[in-house]
Amino acid sequence: MTLAFILSGFLVVTFVLVICKRITALIRAFRIESVFLFLYTLYMGITQRHADLFIVCGLIFALKAVIIPFVLLRITRRINVEEDLGLLVNPQLSMVIALIFAYLSYLFAHKAMSLVNLAESAAFIVSITAVCIGFFIMVSRMKALGQIIGLLVMENGIFLAAGSIAGGMPFFIEIALFFDVFVFVVIVEVFVYKVNRLFTHIDTSKMKSLKG
Repeated sequence: MTLAFILSGFLVVTFVLVICKRITALIRAFRIESVFLFLYTLYMGITQRHADLFIVCGLIFALKAVIIPFVLLRITRRINVEEDLGLLVNPQLSMVIALIFAYLSYLFAHKAMSLVNLAESAAFIVSITAVCIGFFIMVSRMKALGQIIGLLVMENGIFLAAGSIAGGMPFFIEIALFFDVFVFVVIVEVFVYKVNRLFTHIDTSKMKSLKG
């Protein structure tokens, strides 16, 4: 029951991400999704008694639920970003597309995987859905920050997939990925700030005028 609640919460928040119209709402939804990823990793650590998963658990909470949302919210305040995400697809159609992704993920897991454990199968379906929705957010949001969050949602899905298939990636690979994500966010903060200073906005659709 606990695992079902965690996976259901993760999936529901992932669906919420596709209907967010404001940048701050998108960042906060990503934070909540990361908390559910933290709870899933904690559950795996308790049930499987892997010490390294508890360390990864703490890193997920510190980096994904605290540091990254804080950095992204600071960017929005520093450069005075408009709240509107600039949606290429309206929220209603976005939700329909997200549900289609969930159904296709179910079909893919059913065809490609022979997972005996129902919990592992459910976690894998949710993880593939998160990866697909993260990619959709990247291509359907015109603001750079929205696209960044889409990439981070994809990364959450990949971590969940690793946990569902193999009980977590090798510890040192997980640490390396966490470090890469942290460095990525720091670079993004500098990049977005510079872009906003040069072009007075971070709407990527308006940068098409730079083409020769």
